[in-house]
Amino acid sequence: MLRPLASWLLKRLGWSILPQPEVSPRVSVICVAPHTSNLDFFIGKLYYMTIGKPSGFLMKQEWFVPPLGWILRAMGGIPVRRGQRGQTVERVRELLSSGRELHIAITPEGTRSRREHWHHGFYYIALEAGVPIELAKIDYGAKQVGIFEVFTPTGNLEADLAYIRNQYHASEAKHPELFYEYKA
Repeated sequence: MLRPLASWLLKRLGWSILPQPEVSPRVSVICVAPHTSNLDFFIGKLYYMTIGKPSGFLMKQEWFVPPLGWILRAMGGIPVRRGQRGQTVERVRELLSSGRELHIAITPEGTRSRREHWHHGFYYIALEAGVPIELAKIDYGAKQVGIFEVFTPTGNLEADLAYIRNQYHASEAKHPELFYEYKA
């Protein structure tokens, strides 16, 4: 029932879905960038509802206060304590290793503000869980949303991150001035 409503709402808002990669894994980490607006969350959730993929997301723990916290958890939210990064990697890795279909969206910038450095947790979670990273974007310029590539981490953090970061551009962001465009 929610799927047709989400699809209708996305179209009504003028968004289209990017062509999906041929390979669609049962379990993945979803790298979402650029992340410069709170609207990213809503557009992203509408997208996942439209395609019918069970997805969760990481969000700072401060948002998980009642009653909003109950709603966020029901939507797949996983609270993150910023000072316990290693524990977050382990907790999410265990979730992804549970055997059920699951996709966890992570914004490696970790903030909507301009940030040169990306957090590496999304990469380590995928690597340690042995799952691919789905590269997803919310392109405000073209009004397109979706997963555009499935990437398998090689274990070479520097090369893999350079490749991944080069796939995202400031022109896609809601607020381009807040996205640090990586150039390798």
